[in-house]
Amino acid sequence: MLKIPVVVWIANAAARLAGAHGDVTHQAEAADCSRQTVYDHAQKVRAAVEAEHSGGPTRAELLARNQQLQQENAQLWDWLAQTIEFPKDKQRQFTVIATAMGLSLNQVLALLALILGVQARPGRATLHRWIKAAGIAAGRVLKHLDAQCQALVLVGCLDEIFFHRRPVLVGVEPASMVWFLGQKAHDRTGATWSRALQNFPALSYVLADAGTGLQAGIAAVQQQRQQDGQCPLENGLDVFHTTQEARRALRQIWSRVERLWEQAEAADRRVAHAQQQGHDARGAAVAARCAWTKAATAFQQYERSEAGWEIARAALQVFRPDGRLNERPWAQEQIARALPQLSGREWSKVRNYLQAAETLTFLDRLHRQLQEVVPEGPLRGELVRLWWLRRQRPPATTAGMIAGAGHVVHLVQRVICHQTGANWHESYRGVARVLRQAVRASSAVECMNSVLRMHQSRHRTVTQDLLDLKRLYWNCRAFREGKRRGRCPYEHLGLKLPSYRFWDLLGMPTPIGATT
Repeated sequence: MLKIPVVVWIANAAARLAGAHGDVTHQAEAADCSRQTVYDHAQKVRAAVEAEHSGGPTRAELLARNQQLQQENAQLWDWLAQTIEFPKDKQRQFTVIATAMGLSLNQVLALLALILGVQARPGRATLHRWIKAAGIAAGRVLKHLDAQCQALVLVGCLDEIFFHRRPVLVGVEPASMVWFLGQKAHDRTGATWSRALQNFPALSYVLADAGTGLQAGIAAVQQQRQQDGQCPLENGLDVFHTTQEARRALRQIWSRVERLWEQAEAADRRVAHAQQQGHDARGAAVAARCAWTKAATAFQQYERSEAGWEIARAALQVFRPDGRLNERPWAQEQIARALPQLSGREWSKVRNYLQAAETLTFLDRLHRQLQEVVPEGPLRGELVRLWWLRRQRPPATTAGMIAGAGHVVHLVQRVICHQTGANWHESYRGVARVLRQAVRASSAVECMNSVLRMHQSRHRTVTQDLLDLKRLYWNCRAFREGKRRGRCPYEHLGLKLPSYRFWDLLGMPTPIGATT
């Protein structure tokens, strides 16, 4: 705010710049200000006039430009508040984790271009160096973690998957979903599998398909343990592949039924056409009857095969249809009943699987574990039935009403268990744990293979370093849903680590402090 009017400023400047001797003093007295003020006003007025007429931007233009710059400055501050700090270390972390999750190098480059821009993003060679270094570090860490897991991995689901005709030996612990074996090999022979399994001496039970090399490797380990007096290794034939082969056989038979049925319908149309044209239709009618006979025979074969497989499938379950615990003698009897109905070349593999002793290994193991938990036979049987009845309860209605005897039967069974043994609660927890962890199929390793196939489709070459990187990430990744949600596979296995975060473990030269 100006205390002295502008007109006085101009008069002061005139007295100083154009006045005679003594005019400055008289003007200062007239304006009621000091002589220095007159000099200052003269200097400022002169500078303002020179600035206005010097040929540069005017004051109005400068004010407009200043306002524009202020708006740009405010906008830049708003943009800065919405951005994230993304230095080289974060770029490296982003690249490694994205690759471990399954993204290809091109996909990582595209994402980095969105964040940093095409010019500022790292080059392909830089990303490749980061991933390679992380894979080597993951291999070093896994070497120590696998040593800690050797005493914890008791059950393993085994299989192999191929990357450009090179087999990768895969092993998964089903309860925790720990991927404990991910080895790229030159072949899948029995000797290769035997060497891989020797690294897990605590392994007591494995499930696998009927692959020749895999079964030969398991047999070699069994023989070696028997000679050395070590704990035996039980071998179970995967029920998953048996069921898959049975479904394939049924599809083939049904396809034949559909084909013969269509041929019979076509023969009927030829008969009708001949009759409409007034031609002799007796030959066409004979051919039609023959076609329908073949179709009916094929349909009857399908029905026999389907009924036979239903009988055989019941033998591969943990419980019988009546709710009683399955056992080897009853299962073998069911398989013997089903085999005559599973005739034909399509069922050759299924028949071989069903007759293999390893198919019912899970029942022997299940009964032995239950007997170790509850030695008393009557109490064990009642507790097993209670566990089964609790899982047969019908769901509540849409209105939330609970009705039906199915909601009461398990309560009656609880009373029976209490009458059979007073301290039945602790025994029931052991029985429930054994039944929950009963493993019949290698579906866990098939799940892992499906993840690897996704990675395989995105990488031109999958090296052992890249496999190690993905395996470490999988074992440190917390499950988002299901019964394992909130914890990673290493936690479910019982491996004690100072940190379960993938990036933390990857940065450790060795997992110092890791104990079991």
